Amino acid sequence: MPSPEHEALVAALQEGAGVTDAPTVDEQRANYEAMLGANPMADDVAVQEITIEHVNADWVTVPQSRADRVLLYLHGGGYMIGSNRAYREYGGRLARAAQARVCILNYRLAPEHPFPAAVDDAVMAYQWLLNDGVQANQIVIAGDSAGGGLALATLFRLRDAALALPAGAALLSPWVDLEGTGASSAPGAVDDPLVSQEALQNMSVAYAARDLRHPLASPLHGEFDGLPPLLIQVGTREILLDDAVRTAEKARNAGVEVSYFQGEDLIHVWPVLIAGAPESVAAVEQIGDFVAARTG
Repeated sequence: MPSPEHEALVAALQEGAGVTDAPTVDEQRANYEAMLGANPMADDVAVQEITIEHVNADWVTVPQSRADRVLLYLHGGGYMIGSNRAYREYGGRLARAAQARVCILNYRLAPEHPFPAAVDDAVMAYQWLLNDGVQANQIVIAGDSAGGGLALATLFRLRDAALALPAGAALLSPWVDLEGTGASSAPGAVDDPLVSQEALQNMSVAYAARDLRHPLASPLHGEFDGLPPLLIQVGTREILLDDAVRTAEKARNAGVEVSYFQGEDLIHVWPVLIAGAPESVAAVEQIGDFVAARTG
């Protein structure tokens, strides 16, 4: 059964307007920044602002972060909202759990920068890390929601370009089907207090209106052969539950090593939103263990 902390957020979401219910993109972005900004960052978390070619990013570290272990993090937000700034607190928790340096990328967003801008930026950031002296086997790519789908798309692009692949990828509630064909996306299939089908449809059109089935926009349509190990986390109270289920199935059928966690009655991207909840602590620890195991 979900914790009181988890259920308190659910109640707050049900009482108020959702993040994506605001009338303008700027207001949606501000709402999401405010929601994540409610989680205070630990005093020992250090943030170094950097620029990777044309985009901003952050190095987020704690005293335990190892120089030779990097988590390239791609934030969620439906390719329209979210930022490196909003994810600094969560990045600090990941850095502590994985004993890693976390690079949070502020990739370009739709509708100003539609598909494939986000994929281009993620691949560029990975190549920048390699050029900066980080070895591929020292990197794990991770992301939540749209960032989870973007992480998969990045792996596809890297593999197809015959570049050295990272040690693994951690996907939290990944959005991999922009057409919303999964069983959990059907009306009334789940009671998702955070994400609506209407919001997902609006975001998918803003990001990739003419390319909804393109494998780099909807990675569920891609080929998973040759990918590194994946960690997938999802809650059963998510519209995107079936995206995660189908991703795990397709990856396993392609011979990819998959670690899969499904949290009963948990909501979309719960570890990002609810810093102190026991479910979040456990999920972040699972990501940390995955990163440590893959990078040595």
